[in-house]
This record gives sequence, C-alpha cells and structure tokens, in this order.
Amino acid sequence: MSPSTAVCVAVALPLIGALLVVSLRRWPNAREAASLITGGALFSVVLSLLPLIQSGARPEAQLVEVMSGLWLAFRLEPLGMLFALVASGLWIVTTMYAIGYMRGHHEKNQTRFYACFAIAISAAMGVAMAANLLTLFVFYEILTLSTYPLVTHHRTENAMRAGRVYLGILIGTSVGFLLLATIWTWHLAGTLDFRPGGILVGRADNWVLGILLALFAFGTGKAALMPFHRWLPAAMVAPTPVSALLHAVAVVKAGVFTVMKIVVYIFGIDLLHDTGLSEWLMYVAAFTIIAASLVALTKDNLKARLAYSTISQLSYIVLGAALATSAGVLGGSMHIAMHAFGKITLFFCAGAIYVAAHKTEISDMHGIGRTMPITMMAFFVGSLSVIGLPPFGGSWSKWFLVLGALEADKLIFIAVLIVSSLLNVAYLLPVVARAFFVAAPETEPSEVTTHPGPGLTANSGSSINEAPGFCLVALCLTAVGCLALFFFADTLYQLLTPIVNP
Repeated sequence: MSPSTAVCVAVALPLIGALLVVSLRRWPNAREAASLITGGALFSVVLSLLPLIQSGARPEAQLVEVMSGLWLAFRLEPLGMLFALVASGLWIVTTMYAIGYMRGHHEKNQTRFYACFAIAISAAMGVAMAANLLTLFVFYEILTLSTYPLVTHHRTENAMRAGRVYLGILIGTSVGFLLLATIWTWHLAGTLDFRPGGILVGRADNWVLGILLALFAFGTGKAALMPFHRWLPAAMVAPTPVSALLHAVAVVKAGVFTVMKIVVYIFGIDLLHDTGLSEWLMYVAAFTIIAASLVALTKDNLKARLAYSTISQLSYIVLGAALATSAGVLGGSMHIAMHAFGKITLFFCAGAIYVAAHKTEISDMHGIGRTMPITMMAFFVGSLSVIGLPPFGGSWSKWFLVLGALEADKLIFIAVLIVSSLLNVAYLLPVVARAFFVAAPETEPSEVTTHPGPGLTANSGSSINEAPGFCLVALCLTAVGCLALFFFADTLYQLLTPIVNP
C-alpha cells in the first residue's frame, strides 16, 4: 500500500467499520468484534505511516477540486501524525471499555452508539490529515454532527437539552467565526494550504490579523475557551464512553489540534512572536485555566468535576500555541497526548464506579477504594499525570510549557501553571483520599450492586467489587500509558520538532 493510499484508507476504515456494525446489529458479539478489529486495523495503518513522517516524508492525496486551486485533500505531517495516533490508539481501548460499560449498564441503542462512534473517528482522522483549512472545516463539522447522537444517546429531556447546547455552541461558533475566518484567509492569502512558516506573513495589517486570530480561536468551539465552554459540561449526560470520546479521543482534541495547526501553519509562530498578536490569547487561556479549575473544586458530581478539569487542561494547549515559542508549541502539542491518556483514565474510572457501585457524587465515595482498589489506583495514576508529577507523562508537557513561558519572557504564565497544578491537586487527590482513607458507612456493603470482572466475586462475603473485566482492562491500559509516556516522551519530542524547525 502506497503512503497516499494509506492516508485515504485511514479515513475510510472507520466508515467501513460503521457499516459492519450496522449490518451485524442482530449479533452483538460479532458487532463488537467488528468494532475492535476495525480499531486495530486503523491503528496499524496509522502506525505504518509513522516511520515515513519521522524520516521527513509528507504523504498526501487529493480527493476533489472544489474550485480552481482549492481541493479537498489530505497531507500528513508530524502534528497530524500525533493526533491520528492518539485517536486511533484510544479508539481500541475505548471500544473495549464500552463493551463492558454498555453491557454492564444495560444500555439501549448500542448499535447506533458503535456506528456513530466509528463515524466520529473517521472525522477525527480527516481533521488530523487535512491538507488545508477547507478539508479541516468539512471534517470538523462531520465530527460535530456524528457525535450529536452520542451526546443525546439516552433521549431523555436532559439529554436532548444538552444536545441542543452542544450543537448550538459548536455549530454556531464554527459557522459564525471559523468559516468566516477561513473565507477571509482565502481572500488574503489566495490559498488555504497548511504551510510551514504560515501563509499570512505580509498579507494584512496587524489589526486585521488580530481579528482573524480571534475568529479562529473562538470559532474553534471544541477547544472550549471561555465563554464558549458550556457545551462540554452539558454533554456529561451521555454515557461514560461518550465522555471519553469527547474529552480524550477525538472531540476536544480536534479543537485544540485545530488551534495549534492554525498557529503553526496559517499564521506561523515567528509572525505571532514578532508582532505580539497572540498576547491577548495567552491571557484568555490563562483565565480559562484558573477559572475552570476553581469551578471544578465546587463540583460534587465526579464527571462534572472532570469536565471542568478538561476545560482547564485544554487551555494549556492553547496557551502553548499562543506563546509562539518553540518550547511552548512543543509543550502544548505534547499535552495533546499526555492529557488524553490521563483524562481518559479518570473518565474510565468514573464510569466503572457508576457501573459497579452506582455512585456519581464524590461525597458518596467514602471507602470505595477498599471495594474497588484497581479502579481507584488507576484513578490515582491518572490524577498524578494530569497534575504533572513524574514519572507520568503530564510532567513533560508542563515542563515544556514552563520553558515556553520563559522563552517568551512571560513569567506570569509560569505562575499560572504552578497555581493550576496546585488546583489540580486540590480537586483530584481528595477523591483518592476519600476512597482509601475514609471509612465507608456501615450500610455500604448491602447497597452496592456490582458486575464483577473475571476472577472477581460479587459482594457476597468478598470486599472486592470491581466493574466488568473489559472496563478494568481498558482503564489499566490507559493508566500504564500515562507511565509509558513519561519514558517515551523523547520519541514524541523528536516527532514534533520539525513543526518548529521546518
């Protein structure tokens, strides 16, 4: 298979998987096997392209010429390679987790869930491999539309209301701001191609470029910059595997990936650094980092707390892009992967607690670490990675962000990063402390209904009451990933270096 073909196959494979899921809807085991096999095949195809990208190749493919000189086209470069690896790799473990969760919780409409999930992954691949702004915009919108049925999966009044907020904010910002910015860029530069060094240098006055940057930043609603963040906590009514998709696998990562890609390949970091055009964006990102963390502290619902944590963590990536320094861009880009593994672990654990113990409020989780030790140890690992402590991956991305702030001579943002990490400690570690060091109420054992995994017994004389085996395996894999990313951070660094040294 040629590299150009492999790029197209990576986008097409999840769509084939969606068709298989629908055709096998009467046979759940075969349907879920098809999802896993498709995920494995996709990851293999994406991984096969990694050596080419590392050697400097940039495989591309043109699909349709929309108008003279403007194509729907793919071109894979290091930043897209990172996003494609994260999305395709985590699709496998999320599907594994979903099998345990959806069955353990007896969810309805599982075929629709797996099919829409696959379409969303295809859209994420299209975003990752987009050669220009037009292609990125098309797949960005497909990602929004394909995830709407997932957000509204339960079809309750709350779910439908959340879906309206989700669709309203994401479509409103993309059509109102992002599309306008894309058309304006075409008018100024005569091209929408992603090019090293950017395409807007010398194309307009600084005030015009400043407005354009604002349209791009707020038009990328999936990045959840305040005040366009409400869709993210609203979407937490969806099943936990959907939350994992939103927060770690595809949706929000597509948002911050888009911001980073626009900064690097449309504006160019030299232009932003020399003109200071992105300084206001640094402060917006910093405000979002701190404000969302403070809101997280007030949430007793575990998924709501994690949702506001995600809003905060996404702005780390936006901050890295806005700093417009080599270390800042590298740190922000690395954080795409580091946050993905840490946050998906936390959401997997939240879902496991809900399936096994039917608990959603942190105040009800006294002593749950004694009945669900594997789950809560994984939660502890994910928390340490999100906080940014070694030996977990999040420590490296935060370190490079600090270096980026030093390069930009913006010491205030080092203080923001430090305060944010302390707030991470304040809203994550008490969950672990409550689980392991606070005794459960005496009535706890009789209230817990469990779905034990292999080798574990239900609550009949045993103190271990974990979630289904598929859930446990998935959350353990992502927890191990948090650790592995610490030791393989240099591989990510080497992969991403060409985006700042073209």
